[in-house]
Amino acid sequence: MTDILMPKATAVWLVDNTSLSFEQIADFCGLHPLEVRGIADGDVARDIRGVDPVTGGQLTREELEKAQDNPDYRMKAVVSRHAELLKPSKTAPKYTPVSRRQDRPDAIFWFVRNHPEVTDAQIAKLLGTTKSTIESVRNRTHWNSANIKPVDPVTLGLIGQLQLDEIVKKAADKKAKDDAKSGGAALQSIQAEPEEPEFVPEERVRPGAEPTAESVFGKND
Repeated sequence: MTDILMPKATAVWLVDNTSLSFEQIADFCGLHPLEVRGIADGDVARDIRGVDPVTGGQLTREELEKAQDNPDYRMKAVVSRHAELLKPSKTAPKYTPVSRRQDRPDAIFWFVRNHPEVTDAQIAKLLGTTKSTIESVRNRTHWNSANIKPVDPVTLGLIGQLQLDEIVKKAADKKAKDDAKSGGAALQSIQAEPEEPEFVPEERVRPGAEPTAESVFGKND
């Protein structure tokens, strides 16, 4: 599947103007089938205006007709030169295959339960999800909360072990620094040791004059 521009707007148009199944639209637009169902029910993307992918050059009429005739067929998007030019130059968020997207809430819940020091922004970047999704998993308001269980993202194949170790270490170090600044015990000032008195040699008493025989041996009577 090729990334398309404005996937939700495209999904809105396909729901309103074609007989495609929710799964076909979800696969083409990179959405979850339940999101597409929400669009059809009016619960999702209410204010989004539909965009025709055929006139927009992202889908051929032949592909659309072939998909409408065969519910098992998955449409292939047209590789657009303009879409390539419009892609951001920075590294795009990690893409997660459609088959594994239902695993992300489990991975999010694992982070929330086992590593609360990892921020929502770090989780979103690492798993390719959104902060609103993370918040819904944390507050148990996610549409699939009853089936969400904490599972290691490495086990799910969403990230590698080195990535996980790096993000956890980075978050732990930052939390330790923040705790030291706010609530950590203040370092006691080191008391200066008493200075030793400077050594001054004793002054020698110099005799007033050279010794004489009389002063040494006394007077002869």
